[in-house]
Amino acid sequence: MMFATFRSSGEQFYGVVAEGGMIALSPEFPQWKTLKNVIEAGELRTLAKAGHGRPITHPDGSFTYEIPVPDPEKIICVGVNFPDRNAEYKDGQEAPPNMSLFVRFARSFVGHGVPLIRPPESPQLDYEGEIAIVIGTGGRRIPEEDALSHIAGLTLCNEGTIRDWVRHAKFNVTQGKNWDGSGAIGPSLVPFTAPAQLADVGLETRVNGDLRQQDRTSRMLFPIARQIAYISTFTTLVPGDIIVTGTPTGAGARFDPPVWLKPGDVIEVSAEGIGTLRNGVVDE
Repeated sequence: MMFATFRSSGEQFYGVVAEGGMIALSPEFPQWKTLKNVIEAGELRTLAKAGHGRPITHPDGSFTYEIPVPDPEKIICVGVNFPDRNAEYKDGQEAPPNMSLFVRFARSFVGHGVPLIRPPESPQLDYEGEIAIVIGTGGRRIPEEDALSHIAGLTLCNEGTIRDWVRHAKFNVTQGKNWDGSGAIGPSLVPFTAPAQLADVGLETRVNGDLRQQDRTSRMLFPIARQIAYISTFTTLVPGDIIVTGTPTGAGARFDPPVWLKPGDVIEVSAEGIGTLRNGVVDE
């Protein structure tokens, strides 16, 4: 059973995904305002049980997706996490001993089916398909061998980037990574129940049906368990935190000449066992 956050008639709901629509459950659990609160309480199973056998409350076409956890305390992204991505830099260096990290704000993401926004300040909107994990059990200095047990669920991310703005300063990428509505997370939250869900998962990104990115999680330079252990060394992870785990080679910036996203394009990020995140593009 998959969980989602969605909006209908101006009101935000969470519930379970069903064939043909959504089953809203948030009205039944007012003590949990968002899926983050459900995760904090350790009650995703309660939510799944409540949704079993229920009729659809919101048919397809009557709602829009929002990011599954709309109010995370933090979103931390891992950069350069596949061998071919490291080679793209053409600096002759082997993969570094520690991962590159940056943060994003929830406002910079839209939900499944909602267009990405290309701002007037730059045409260089790019895509990066990734798997994202949502923390279920928080902690500090989490041992790598225990790290996967701290995951509540899995989702997908198109970590949209305004490329020229990541080079506005000497050593940071914050500006290019946080334009409102430039990326997407979703469509839903898939409960994490077994390490096999992350061990060797195929990840693909297509633009207008054209395969642009393809790799497998087994090839990550920094496996997800290590990401959790490393990040939790310097900051306390809390329920609902999102870790965006890294993108394969093949983003638009790597073409010669670069190929930027434009209005009318459709980007699909897919991963085995998680689903497909699909978004268009519009100008702001």
